[in-house]
Amino acid sequence: MSRRPLAAPARQTGPPRRRARAVLPPLALVGALLGAWELYAESGSTSSYVLPSPHAVAAALWDNAGLLAANLAPTATEVGLGIALALALGFALAVLIHFSRVLRRAVYPLAIGSQAVPIAVIAPLLVFWWGFGVFPKLVVIVLICFFPVLVTTVDGLEAVDRDQLKLLRTLDASRWQAFRFAELPAALPAAISGARIALTVAVIGAYIAESQTVTVGTHAGLGHEINADLTALQTPRAYAAAVVLFAFAIACFYALSLAERRLAPWAAQPREVHA
Repeated sequence: MSRRPLAAPARQTGPPRRRARAVLPPLALVGALLGAWELYAESGSTSSYVLPSPHAVAAALWDNAGLLAANLAPTATEVGLGIALALALGFALAVLIHFSRVLRRAVYPLAIGSQAVPIAVIAPLLVFWWGFGVFPKLVVIVLICFFPVLVTTVDGLEAVDRDQLKLLRTLDASRWQAFRFAELPAALPAAISGARIALTVAVIGAYIAESQTVTVGTHAGLGHEINADLTALQTPRAYAAAVVLFAFAIACFYALSLAERRLAPWAAQPREVHA
């Protein structure tokens, strides 16, 4: 009686190898881009006042770490408060629009049009109304960031399973119960997706707010610092501040992705399976 050879056990990919596969491609791409940037900057094709080399930006980042960290603090505060207000406004408007067709017809066109309003036009009015503090900047961030949350939440509320709604009606569920047990869980993943978009946009929104509104104080934020450095031809330091904004936006995005696993684990699960 011949014995069949035993099949080799399936090779399992451990967490370290999985992490390496996730990290190596972006690192390789960043390295390639930095290398091309360095070669171009050192080739003499452009002035260092226009485009500093990566090693000059890294040196400025190291030499001005304290200054950049001090300016990051107010920018991070503005982003945190602004995105919280934008999420609340976007979600509340989405729910109201979902419940009322009259409000949908009235509010949606205004919400779309608000995204085309130049911030430079309304910034002096905001400063006139609310002074030189943080509130005008929060208004700018909210104006820029609430729209993705509004659109994705409205779409999520309308994408609820109709059979689930019919089942709740047969059980004599009220309109509020249908919203709480069917529509809200269906809309939450879409709302969080909109929040991720809004959060990354909030960082550039904070830069725009700091650029367009007058700020008082020694450390007025990274947006003010970038503009001051460009005016003073301190281009490497301006790029270093932009690198800090870049890293801060990435950190905010992935922090919200981790929060999604707690708030809506049923939405995060499929992405983990197919990763």
